[in-house]
Formats: sequence, C-alpha cells, structure tokens
Amino acid sequence: MGRLDLVRAARWKVAAGRLLLFVRMKVRLVSGSHFSAAHRLHRDDWDEETNRRVFDKCNNEHGHGHTYELEVTVEGEIDPDTGYVMDFGDLKRAVQKNVIDRLNRRHLNFDVDFLRGINPTAENIAAGIWRELSEKVKPARLVRIALNETEKNRVVYEGERA
Repeated sequence: MGRLDLVRAARWKVAAGRLLLFVRMKVRLVSGSHFSAAHRLHRDDWDEETNRRVFDKCNNEHGHGHTYELEVTVEGEIDPDTGYVMDFGDLKRAVQKNVIDRLNRRHLNFDVDFLRGINPTAENIAAGIWRELSEKVKPARLVRIALNETEKNRVVYEGERA
C-alpha cells in the first residue's frame, strides 16, 4: 500500500485526549470446530453397480460416519472502537447455531434440510455450509470454508467466483 493510499484509508479517532490514527486493513479470523455425522454417497438415478464402482466403500447402504473438522474464515476491517473485525464469540455462536447444531450426530442424507436432495460429498457439504453462513457473519465477510473429512482428506471452498 503506497503512502497516498494509507492517507486515504486512514481514520482518525480521539481517545483519552489523544488523536489516534487507524489505518483500514483487512484481517482474517479463523474459527475451528468439529461435528460427527453419517452419510452415504449414492445417486438414485444410477444403478447399484455404478454407485459401488464410483463411490466404493462410501456407498455402504447403511451409511458410514466421520468426525469432520471445520474451519470458517471471515475477513473484514478492524473496527477502531472495538479492535475487532467481529467478536470471536459471535463468530463461534453463528457457526454453532447454523452449522454444528444442525449437522452433529445426524445422517446427512436424511436429517439436514440444507443438504436434502444433494449427494453429501465433502465438496457439497462445504458449499452448503457456505450458503448457511455467508449472511450470518456480518459485518465480516465469509472468505473460506475448510472441511476435513479425515486426517488426509480436506476440501476448501471459497465461494462463487464473480
């Protein structure tokens, strides 16, 4: 950022009788959580053989489970009054209410309204979580959902590209 840009981005505030300069800068907050859920990867419009070939052990007719690790990343400018982009407690409550409480100990194929009719791959789960959270983390802006299905498998979703 050049000097002229810094001057344009600056905000002034008087605190304790002193004039303070705040430069607008974007900062990211990352909140981690986890949930346990079952799912079956399956397409009703495919025959059993195709489903087994494509989805392998994830096509078990009774489903199987994972303990998913979730990272939600938001971005925004630091508020000069609070020093926050957003309160971590507010971010954690938004994730808990809108994601964890709705996914934890559920069967993703049957019990989760925002995944109904969607094959619950890690990719689709991450995109669904994005849709559920994007408007609920304001004034911050949701920039990334990272979902670990296992220790070795991770999906990162950063929203739709304009």
